[in-house]
Amino acid sequence: MFLISRVMLRNYCFYCGIEKDEYNAVKKDAYISNFKVWKILHFLAAAVFGVLYIASLQYSMMETNRMFYLVGFLYFVCAIVCFFIFKKDSIFAQFLIYISMSFLFLFACFINVNKPEHNATTFIVLLVLTPMFMIDKPYFMTIELGAASAVFLTWMYEVKPIDVWQIDLVNAVTFTVIGCFLNVIANSLRIREFVLTRKIRIQRDTDEMTGLRNKGSLTREINEFMEDNSADKGLLFVLDVDRFKSINDIYGHDVGDDVIIQLGSFLGRIFTNHEIVGRFGGDEFIIFIKNTNDLDSACKTAEYLVEGASKSVLLPNNEKGVSISIGIAAYNGREKNYSELFKKADIAMYKAKADQEKRFYIYE
Repeated sequence: MFLISRVMLRNYCFYCGIEKDEYNAVKKDAYISNFKVWKILHFLAAAVFGVLYIASLQYSMMETNRMFYLVGFLYFVCAIVCFFIFKKDSIFAQFLIYISMSFLFLFACFINVNKPEHNATTFIVLLVLTPMFMIDKPYFMTIELGAASAVFLTWMYEVKPIDVWQIDLVNAVTFTVIGCFLNVIANSLRIREFVLTRKIRIQRDTDEMTGLRNKGSLTREINEFMEDNSADKGLLFVLDVDRFKSINDIYGHDVGDDVIIQLGSFLGRIFTNHEIVGRFGGDEFIIFIKNTNDLDSACKTAEYLVEGASKSVLLPNNEKGVSISIGIAAYNGREKNYSELFKKADIAMYKAKADQEKRFYIYE
């Protein structure tokens, strides 16, 4: 019982209440969500500090914090620029959000310095609100809130009357705990949404027979790669089983299905890095290798696939292996979309069927 409680506590502190593998699988989605939310909040914060600075030029009662308003405005403008530079799932963007939180807590401290006879309000509100907008390992937020409260209480001890400071002490400790607790709850609920969304996405994008990507997923992912201006190299392999109709006619469709399953399993074992691999339909499979257009390497890969399929994809009683034909097209940034590249590889595949010796052909 103690062990189970300890595991649950660890999961909530480090992985938002789910298992480590599940958390790592959706962490990128969580970072992207943070990026979108906090990018908007930074625009809002820049606008607020800008308005406060302009108002401080007009009203003498706000003059004390004028420089801080200006610094706040400039900081959030610079942070917005950084958001356009950093990738959405970047650890740097995540770190920038924590810096912005610290700046807001610092702003709340300055407000209290100006009115030391009043209890902290803005600071307490931030302790409760900021954790609700951040998805990350909860212990990071615990460190952020704990450090902010420690700085606040240490600073205010020298500034405020002791009776006011004591009330702030109770409030700061209480709402730090509440903020951490709310962060755990909010993270747990939102991260589970990402887990569920991921499961739905996997079901939508997975070919039921082979477990590889299906046609829709293949098309979308390769198009997304080709739309990236920094990506201008790739190799597309289109392959299918030779005389697959005859296999179905002679052995039956169950054997034909088993051939597709075996071939899918074979390809899944080989391509385990960042290649895009899937079943396009029927007995046709797609392999897209990113960031290379080395044709010599493509030939070696094709030779390995042809030889490996004949040994790994077997007909009943292991009497013989199947043969496959492969068409290859190199992507050099000229094709506009997946369809254009696929047509070239498809033409090459049918030329490969005429070559009984090599079984593969590169589109020229």
